[in-house]
Amino acid sequence: MDGAEPSGRDPGPKPGHVYGELVGGPLDGMLLDVTGWEPEEVVDGVVLMSEQGAFGPGRSDYEPADTDPGAGGVGRFVWRGDVPWPWAEDRLGE
Repeated sequence: MDGAEPSGRDPGPKPGHVYGELVGGPLDGMLLDVTGWEPEEVVDGVVLMSEQGAFGPGRSDYEPADTDPGAGGVGRFVWRGDVPWPWAEDRLGE
């Protein structure tokens, strides 16, 4: 993901890359680099690691919401919810 970690380098989009914007959830506003992804991979959506989800560290589930033919068929990925890390599921019942 671009823009995820501040550093001395330019975190912005790179020329020639294709991005999907993450909308909602803990990764809202970040860009997911989907350069080289097959169309089926985009349709399947993505589960990304996040340290700021509903369960603390875990995974955030995003699905494609629309497509942008001018951007290689990729548009926005909308947050569907968070999934806890497997080890965190035991702690949720405590």
